[in-house]
Amino acid sequence: MNILDLIIHDREQVQLDSVFLDDNSRRMCRQLIREHHFIAELHKYGLPVNNKLLLHGASGCGKTMTAKALAHAMHKNIYILNLSNIVSARIGETSQHLKQVFDKAARENAVLFLDEFDQIAKARGNDAQDVGEMRRLVNTLLQLIDYYPEKSLLICATNHPEIIDAALMRRFQVRIAFEVPADAVLDHYYDQLLARFPDDIADMERRYGISFAEAKDYCFTIAKARLIGKWEKEQALTAELQAQ
Repeated sequence: MNILDLIIHDREQVQLDSVFLDDNSRRMCRQLIREHHFIAELHKYGLPVNNKLLLHGASGCGKTMTAKALAHAMHKNIYILNLSNIVSARIGETSQHLKQVFDKAARENAVLFLDEFDQIAKARGNDAQDVGEMRRLVNTLLQLIDYYPEKSLLICATNHPEIIDAALMRRFQVRIAFEVPADAVLDHYYDQLLARFPDDIADMERRYGISFAEAKDYCFTIAKARLIGKWEKEQALTAELQAQ
């Protein structure tokens, strides 16, 4: 399989300031960026640079956007693992595919983003029904992560950190939790989303207790329906005037 089939080369540029993070999470992200900026200086003192980051928590709350923002801030390409193509039914191929992806990111000092990490990093159990391929996959991941170079950045994301193998969890020097945003945070997000629209479009009931992604989909769905309805009325009026 071609290496290009195994990764998604995302070119969207995201500013870290545009990602909704709590103060502690933003501080950890900025510290990571600073470490990579001064990597040579830190090495002079024998200090390691953190390059393995786990983003965990609720879906749609900014994990992917954070990964893209870190890549942009560090001026690095970001490669997103194509899970649908990486997992192969043929024994041994999945591990080989993973190694190809890790090798490419390492050569290019890139950011490697493994979304839905739990799908390939489940805990190795003693259950007789446990698939041997999964055990081999976790062992391969451990080796790849251990030898991943400091100038590259590995970011893994999961909604289910509790099922990830304990040995893999220990490899992450930085862990950032994502939770469903509080009402006040969502209000600020709604204000930003709706600022581009006229008042008659932006004036809508706001939903709470949902993720940023759900809030965005909700707002944009209503805005599109209202805008299209407005344009349809304008077109109908124009057609009526022309017919007179």
